[in-house]
Amino acid sequence: MTSTHFGFKSVDEAEKADHVRGVFDSVAPKYDLMNDLMSMGLHRAWKAYTVMVANLQEGDKALDIAGGTGDLALAFSKKVGKTGQVVHTDINEAMLRTGRNRLLDAGVSLPTMVCDGEKLPFPDNYFDLVSVAFGLRNMTHKDMALAEMNRVLKPGGKLLVLEFSKVAAPLEKAYDWYSFKILPRLGKLVAGDDASYRYLAESIRMHPGQEELKTMMHKGGFGHVDYHNMTGGVVALHVGIKC
Repeated sequence: MTSTHFGFKSVDEAEKADHVRGVFDSVAPKYDLMNDLMSMGLHRAWKAYTVMVANLQEGDKALDIAGGTGDLALAFSKKVGKTGQVVHTDINEAMLRTGRNRLLDAGVSLPTMVCDGEKLPFPDNYFDLVSVAFGLRNMTHKDMALAEMNRVLKPGGKLLVLEFSKVAAPLEKAYDWYSFKILPRLGKLVAGDDASYRYLAESIRMHPGQEELKTMMHKGGFGHVDYHNMTGGVVALHVGIKC
């Protein structure tokens, strides 16, 4: 048996996806509300910056992995226009259904599919942009996922990884207090689920920091990688270019 981490716990690699699926099955109905409450609305600014850095043009093709409730997919669709394409994917069907319904309510119909980021069902050199927002840390084999994202990108294509990261040292104590004391209580109060939000806090601590993820992206085939810290490093946007 090969083990991996699920938050601070160690689980069988083959079982991690089921554990993660259980978390997001639970949080899907209140996901958008909890995002607003947890980040005090800042997640909207983080995503708006990501859309700006994406710099999509009319006719471009974009893949949104772990697209969840569709924030980025919706914003991307407005940039690529009628001649472009945005594919909205998530490994979790409950999240994907929530996102698809939200997109349809906004009058937007996109290709939507359940999709494992470690085994992408798309051809080589197809997309101009691949994005994954707050999803990479939940993947069991991040190196495999990054290599797959590189494979489906066109030469010169761009990968955007928006993810919680290593917070600046002066903020660590306050951030830990909020993460482990307030966040689970908020999850219990609003979503009726404290365990899933405790996992969220733990998974952030187990995720590679800024420099480590930058190195992983280089190893995954990206010739140029940079990152932009936001809100004191609470979140970082990593940008990789396929050379």
